[in-house]
Amino acid sequence: MITSATLPKSATWVKAMTMTVTSPETLPEERPAPMTETVEPQDRRLLRRQMLADDVYEAIKTMLMDHAIQPGARISIDGLARDFQVSSTPVREALARLESEGLADKEPLKGYRATPLLTLEEFDDLYRFRQLLEPWAARRAAEQIDDSGRSLLTAELSTAVEPTSVDYAGYKALTAHDNRFHSLIARLSGSEQVRLAFERTHCHLHIFRLHYDRGTGPEVLVEHRQLVEAIASGDPATAEKAMTQHLTNSMTVRLRKIFG
Repeated sequence: MITSATLPKSATWVKAMTMTVTSPETLPEERPAPMTETVEPQDRRLLRRQMLADDVYEAIKTMLMDHAIQPGARISIDGLARDFQVSSTPVREALARLESEGLADKEPLKGYRATPLLTLEEFDDLYRFRQLLEPWAARRAAEQIDDSGRSLLTAELSTAVEPTSVDYAGYKALTAHDNRFHSLIARLSGSEQVRLAFERTHCHLHIFRLHYDRGTGPEVLVEHRQLVEAIASGDPATAEKAMTQHLTNSMTVRLRKIFG
């Protein structure tokens, strides 16, 4: 069930915006006329609707990532709406977003299904594609790196945290960091087409949905630090080699074994 208790902490902003803004250090006689920033009723409804839609999206996404909704299974819009005690509208909006990420398929006249897990052939194809793009992007990023790029890489690396559990709630932050990190390297390569091609794969969602274990997080973060060091130092050959090894480790050491 989705209730106000499950809304993000930002939901309190709605109330805060209707409060008088004053400085506690200002003496009464110096205090200016009250300043208020009031969200109009219509805007409040839009805010609440958006927060509700985001909560429903995250809830369904978690069910898909944790296989609470089994890969290939039909997704009942009415059933989810009843479970969450919401109308069908935020459920439909969430499923449209999940379809764009490749986690749900819409079948004409039938509704939505959870997408199947990657097959071995699809998995290998995805990594062949990544091996074509990302080592080159790392090399180019190292060739073009400047202080701004170094700051962006360092800032992104600082957001990385080791997962707390093997379910999506535990590794969600790592998934988001992993996607941002690789997308940033693609952007620092200077090729917008490479960045867009990478982002359209939504590869991190599909890879983490396929398999995750507790040892993955620490290994990934060590390799990310090595990549940052190589790119930030302006060493194209080492950056390219580090990315190639990172993808090889992900493909052959951490994941391919699950196919037997």
